[in-house]
Amino acid sequence: MDMKPPISRAKMILITKAAIKAIKLYKHVVQIVEKFIKKCKPEYKVPGLYVIDSIVRQSRHQFGTDKDVFGPRFSKNITATFQYLYLCPSEDKSKIVRVLNLWQKNGVFKIEIIQPLLDMAAGTSNAAPVAENVTNNEGMIACIFELRKWYNFFVHLGIWSLFIVMEFFHKKETFEFISWKIMVFFP
Repeated sequence: MDMKPPISRAKMILITKAAIKAIKLYKHVVQIVEKFIKKCKPEYKVPGLYVIDSIVRQSRHQFGTDKDVFGPRFSKNITATFQYLYLCPSEDKSKIVRVLNLWQKNGVFKIEIIQPLLDMAAGTSNAAPVAENVTNNEGMIACIFELRKWYNFFVHLGIWSLFIVMEFFHKKETFEFISWKIMVFFP
């Protein structure tokens, strides 16, 4: 049963070229890829890993290992990213391990970074589980506490009006907090 991959090779090349072209915005590129892996459907998790692999290898090839900015930036949140990656279908987990082994063999990332990810695949990791979404009361209380701190700060500055816009979306009879924005109107 040969299935068509969820992302074509042509799209992968386009994504990689766009990322390399936007090297001055590399932090944003990395954040977008990490967010994609976090939010995408399970069948797109491994293609997200392939995007990371493609970007990092191309950056190392084009700029050299000393001037590669993508690898070090991806490594900052790599544990959390891989926790989301392992939410892929069980038949795809071997593909993740294969990429990790290739990274180890080719020295893409240091063994100190790769070994905990391999341990995670084997189920022997001490990494904390990823929270699927903020649906519990503690998460909402933390959010409200943060908003209250900002409100007190603006009141202290003598600002008359403060509007806080919170974005939520409905998911399985709960509301997941997405983001909040502060709109300030000065007197």
